[in-house]
Amino acid sequence: SKLMSEKGLASRREADEWIEQGWVRVDGEVVAELGTRVFPDQVITIDPLARTQQAQRVTILIHKPIGYVSGQAEDGYEPAVALIKPENRWSDDKQPVQLTRGHLKNLAPAGRLDIDSTGLLVLTQDGRIAKQLIGEDSGIEKEYLVRVVAMGQEEAENVSAVVPPEAIEQLRFGLELDGRQLKPAQVSWQNEQQLRFVLREGRKRQIRRMCEQVGLKVVGLKRVRMGRITLGKLPQGQWRFLRPDERF
Repeated sequence: SKLMSEKGLASRREADEWIEQGWVRVDGEVVAELGTRVFPDQVITIDPLARTQQAQRVTILIHKPIGYVSGQAEDGYEPAVALIKPENRWSDDKQPVQLTRGHLKNLAPAGRLDIDSTGLLVLTQDGRIAKQLIGEDSGIEKEYLVRVVAMGQEEAENVSAVVPPEAIEQLRFGLELDGRQLKPAQVSWQNEQQLRFVLREGRKRQIRRMCEQVGLKVVGLKRVRMGRITLGKLPQGQWRFLRPDERF
């Protein structure tokens, strides 16, 4: 299952399921035992039934409002999955798919958003998409619009005028979180009060903590893009299915 995941055939969980179903062959022989050791150059083939099952797995895009958590319910706050009901489906979602109970099973966030952040949240049943977005070697860009105030100068309307250019340079590269150097980021002023961040990683409350290190306080954060998928005109609190022709 580790090799299948590395080759991008399936997630580890999917691979385990397929092996248990007898849908995986190595050099033509069915492998039905989890943990079977194989060599990297051996040929792995997958039964078409597994592909059919994988194709039926859905990915849902939500415009998450403030006050919802990305994953499991916590501290009395509702999870974003609670928004996925027929009445909240975006009227512009023309996919010929009816929402079923099965679509809500094993639906997990691929990249979290803080409770006090808004924007694009991806929930998926497809392990390949989860791995692509949040796997250890994921290089997928995530774009955010971040409203900030300067600490000690909260009344300044033109924040960009009171923030030294070196602070923005530090945000782009040079900061550490939890003792680890952050990857380079694209950071620029979108307007006088708002920064645009493009990251290739997702550490816990990363943007808020980065801003604090350079004397900025985040007062609004919205994720507008993950890879090639943008939030677009999806209204807050509504959701849509990822289309078959869309790729992150």
